Amino acid sequence: AEAMLQAAAEIVAGDLDRHFPLMVFQTGSGTHTNMNANEVIANRAIAILGGKLGSNEPVHPNDHVNLGQSSNDVFPTVMHIAVVEQLQHLLLPAIADLRNVLADQAEKYRDLIKTGRTHLQDAAPLTVAQEMSGWIAQLDFAAEGVNAASDRLLPLAIGGTAVGTGLNTEASFGARVAAILSTETGLAFSSADNKFMALSSHEPLVAVSAALRTLALALLKIANDVRWLASGPRCGLGELRLPQNEPGSSIMPGKVNPTQCEALTMVCTQVFGNDATVAFADSQGNFQLNVFKPVIVHNVLESITLLADASAGFNHYCVAGMKPDRQRISMHLANNLMLVTALNNHIGYDKAAAIAKLASQEDKTLKEACLQLGYASAAEFDAWLDPKAMVKPDGA
Repeated sequence: AEAMLQAAAEIVAGDLDRHFPLMVFQTGSGTHTNMNANEVIANRAIAILGGKLGSNEPVHPNDHVNLGQSSNDVFPTVMHIAVVEQLQHLLLPAIADLRNVLADQAEKYRDLIKTGRTHLQDAAPLTVAQEMSGWIAQLDFAAEGVNAASDRLLPLAIGGTAVGTGLNTEASFGARVAAILSTETGLAFSSADNKFMALSSHEPLVAVSAALRTLALALLKIANDVRWLASGPRCGLGELRLPQNEPGSSIMPGKVNPTQCEALTMVCTQVFGNDATVAFADSQGNFQLNVFKPVIVHNVLESITLLADASAGFNHYCVAGMKPDRQRISMHLANNLMLVTALNNHIGYDKAAAIAKLASQEDKTLKEACLQLGYASAAEFDAWLDPKAMVKPDGA
């Protein structure tokens, strides 16, 4: 047992990586990978004890290393442990960092009023902080979903052995292993109540993948908003200035593209594809075993890594250094015909619409159009159409 423990520790340290040549696409139960581990542990333990490699003496890969276990319960157990650890220690911290930097940006520009946009058209005003608060809320919602899905992975299949009955193992084995894993990882693992489900289907991992898809949707929306707002810089919206990390064109001198936004959006589309694979793979459980386990965990782990890395890059190289262009924002706000919405409660919708149409057709300001139509005095117009009041209609 001590030799087996030493061998396992060497595997964890990466000293024996060259002895793990297998690919993801193998037997659907993960038996190839499980036995690869069993055989490496056994042979390294044999070497430690002075035996002959490949002899299965005095350590046997099945009788000793795999004692009380089956690939059918070990592999899904490892799937859950790996995914929970990556969610808790890699992805969620990256999303929290991005969320907090956005919150800092929102606080910094909380009183900066800008044009709102719906249907890609000018709309009522809001503040930069209010716009960013929507992004922050999206990340909070997605993170809550990831956390909730992560909790669904804490029950483990170990102890179910071949088909879920626990054949050839001790009744307390699963609970004892889960308790040790909880101590080792600091995560609240437990023995699954129903081992038949734990072996034959992987809805908890489907739920995680779906939560990752929701996160990807939120990140895609945020990244697209940022690059739309940064479009230009002179012939687009130009309301955000992004850090100039690198030249973005091989032929146009001085052109700088929103590369971090593009990288993040590509990652999001990859996650959508991974999620489709996970869902279809989980649908392929037959009787007492799902035999698409390696591709399920591969795609979930890839989505986690991609989202964590891309979010960190987007945060560090884009969000942390982006700044609003106050002059551009002010110009757009002054030209926004939808400020006329503030007049609805004073002169009615139809008269307000007439003001907007006249201003648009004759290239006038809203005030000029209002005075020309005689719908309000200059003093009334100034009192009624106040962007500061429009972004805080409740007076808060």
